[in-house]
Amino acid sequence: MSIAHAAGATSAQVRRGEYLVTVMGCNDCHTPGALIGNPDMKRYLAGAEVGFAMPGVGVFVPNNLTSDKDTGLGNWTAEQVATAITKGTRPDGRILAPIMPWMDFAHLTKSDALAMAVYLKSLPATANKIPGPFGPNQQPTTLVMTVVPGAIYMKLPKPPAGK
Repeated sequence: MSIAHAAGATSAQVRRGEYLVTVMGCNDCHTPGALIGNPDMKRYLAGAEVGFAMPGVGVFVPNNLTSDKDTGLGNWTAEQVATAITKGTRPDGRILAPIMPWMDFAHLTKSDALAMAVYLKSLPATANKIPGPFGPNQQPTTLVMTVVPGAIYMKLPKPPAGK
């Protein structure tokens, strides 16, 4: 029996959560390899190895969303997960990184946010410790994706010529 069923969730609620997590693209950022074009579906939603740089703020790596108690959402309640998705607040009071589109997800109905949370809580625990977050003066230990204006991009060093 999955965690979701043990917590009294219905299979319809889990299916609805799976659908929403899928169409909202959670996999795109939270699955290892997805941001470099090679998603590791054996570690689906277990966190990424690419961080998003926000100049002056830091580098944020998408977290493990599986039910792992040490590296994922295993110690969070479904209500805490739903609050993070819709309000951008973690159980410890920290605000999620601005790259997480919780402001868009704030429009979810409470039942849809809870369905997503119940689905995430039903995922098998996958241990995957995510590094960071890294402050603006800390060196990230991950690949970093940075969005810069075109004029700055054109001044970046060109990659070495190769095969």
